[in-house]
Amino acid sequence: MKKAVACLLTGAMVLSMSSAVFAEGETVGILMPTQSSERWINDGNNMKAQLEEKGYNVELQYAEDDTAQQVSQLENYVGKGVDCLVIAAVDSGVLVNAEAQAKEAGIPIIAYDRLLMDTDAVSYYATFDNKGVGTVIANYIKETKDLDAAREAGESYTIEFFMGSPDDNNALFLYNGIMEVLQEYLDDGTLVCKSGRTSFEDTCILRWSQETAQANCENILTANYADEDIDICCTAFDGFAYGVKAALLGAGYTTENWPLITGQDAEVMATKNIIDGTQTMSIYKDTRLLAEKAVSMVDAVLQGSEPEINDTEQYNNGSITVPTYMCTPVAVDQSNYQEILIDGGYYTEDQLK
Repeated sequence: MKKAVACLLTGAMVLSMSSAVFAEGETVGILMPTQSSERWINDGNNMKAQLEEKGYNVELQYAEDDTAQQVSQLENYVGKGVDCLVIAAVDSGVLVNAEAQAKEAGIPIIAYDRLLMDTDAVSYYATFDNKGVGTVIANYIKETKDLDAAREAGESYTIEFFMGSPDDNNALFLYNGIMEVLQEYLDDGTLVCKSGRTSFEDTCILRWSQETAQANCENILTANYADEDIDICCTAFDGFAYGVKAALLGAGYTTENWPLITGQDAEVMATKNIIDGTQTMSIYKDTRLLAEKAVSMVDAVLQGSEPEINDTEQYNNGSITVPTYMCTPVAVDQSNYQEILIDGGYYTEDQLK
């Protein structure tokens, strides 16, 4: 028995050593958009840790939402001759020329959570089901407010929308997912948007700015809700939910008339707000899983194999349809945050105190 265990351990060591030797000296350059959002810090750290565990050298940089800085970072990586690139773009439109340089240099690119548009230099895309995120948010609203029953009773709810950045392709997917569910209720008057701002163009917020979301909400409340409460704030991001919360508090809202507020990313602060009732729900996106999928894609392109993908149709970037792995988004609220976030090991109880 001991001899068998020893053989197994020796075999495992050989496999581990051979994997490390294969990756030794290979460098992966990771470009993340900003450190202003907790989720991007987690994404970068998760990928870096998993790649280093496999024996890769990793360089990780954040552009702090500065498009010129991200272009410079990408060009520097190409100049250094990194072996693979993972990019979550600030604005993918400005990266096209630098991506072409990477392709010419033979450096494969993995798009991370934000699709890289108008380029054939991208090999794979790891993301969450972005339209699915919108669908989950909208169905949460539909079920929590029981919009079908409201329609039958001739009742209505007021709603305002705070959607993602127009330079992020994911934002439009998310908006489309929301409207696929809610448009019929807007059309028949079950949902009433008093500002009239329901199109993506009218509701999108550049660079996912919390400050802009707060200012937009303050203006909407002043212009449209002086004599009536807002019932639903449909936001596409936890940062927007924070801005909306601040605007509502400034307008004198209390627990007596607090609206349903949605979000995305299940950040620590958002989860605390869910616990205390000042945010209703958020979308949990396990960045550990997304990082794992991106790392498997890096492994595949560097070893000449095929990674796991589950979508080959949805993500056309204007140049090619990018093979994609989509992770599944999950709604979290007061009823399930303990099970999903704490019992699932994503956060500790102390982090949420």
